[in-house]
Amino acid sequence: MTSSLNPTRGKLLKRFAQIGPYIREQQCQEGQFFFDCLAVCVNTKVAPEKREFWGWWMYLERNEQELIYHYQIGLFDKNGDWLNQVISKKDVINSINETLLRFHNFLQTTVAELEMTLTPDEKMNDFHLSLQP
Repeated sequence: MTSSLNPTRGKLLKRFAQIGPYIREQQCQEGQFFFDCLAVCVNTKVAPEKREFWGWWMYLERNEQELIYHYQIGLFDKNGDWLNQVISKKDVINSINETLLRFHNFLQTTVAELEMTLTPDEKMNDFHLSLQP
């Protein structure tokens, strides 16, 4: 059995891909990983390539055996960019929070299996959704 201590970038990417369709490998850099979720379509009547979505995104930065995370919520626009925006619709916020909680639980389990530590970035002090069920 291979030790999970000090896993390589490749091993981390492989494990993160097993969590689900959240990892965006093309947007990951050395020591930093990018995840997102398009939780709610803004307007389904728009052509698929022009649709916008409400959702969340997260940066995960590696510091030795510690992974430091920072979530944000907002709009994924038709250009494919995330915009940090306030969301006022309660049903949209609830949908985003559900997917976020599901992902975060999977992430916690994966990080524990890798014998690493998952730590919130200080920017998380301003994050208004709960990561507790």
